[in-house]
Amino acid sequence: MSTATTGNGHRQAVLPATNDAKVVTIKAPNFQVAEFKLVGTAPLVVNKFSQKAREQIMKTQSEGKQSRGKKVREPKDFDAVYKGAFHVSSEGWYGFPAGGFKAALVRACSVTDMKMTVSKMALFIEADGIDADEGTPLVKINGTPKKHEGYARNDDGSVDIRVRPLWAKWTINLRVRYDGDMLSLESVANLVSRAGLQVGIGEGRPFSKNSTGMGWGTFAIEGKQ
Repeated sequence: MSTATTGNGHRQAVLPATNDAKVVTIKAPNFQVAEFKLVGTAPLVVNKFSQKAREQIMKTQSEGKQSRGKKVREPKDFDAVYKGAFHVSSEGWYGFPAGGFKAALVRACSVTDMKMTVSKMALFIEADGIDADEGTPLVKINGTPKKHEGYARNDDGSVDIRVRPLWAKWTINLRVRYDGDMLSLESVANLVSRAGLQVGIGEGRPFSKNSTGMGWGTFAIEGKQ
């Protein structure tokens, strides 16, 4: 050990150099893209949080508590509700949030040996476009929607009629970008299959926080049932 004089006149110990320092080698990302044609095995029902609903909530919150008690319930425009439930891309086609598919894949990891927290860094969905008014990345839904009218029970116990777009027959070309050092193509395909069978997407899917689902939103990879 030796000593050295600092700028303020004090002396401090200088430790001898060692050869114990380790160099960390980090590999370049090895991401691959896999494309799957998904075929709906049950109807797909979607629901977007519409611009009108957002505006109504903002108005209520800005008015404060006094205005809430004097609020008059407005007639429900079911056609407007139906139209507002679609995700429409800037090109005009109907889509489903890409993040919803990633959430399904991550959730499906819970029945595998892969940790859900790790899968968030290993799997990504490539979008086909974005929602025209809120910028949400979307994947394109192929098929013809129709208006579905169903009932639901509100938090206060009252029954409400919900109007949503429903695709009885639908397909989606899904592109999954994945870490090739963490997952094989076969594993990604199997995970997509599990997500379609055990998790689902959209309203009434099998794995839902609020219920056991309506049997909607399930899918399979074409040719891999």
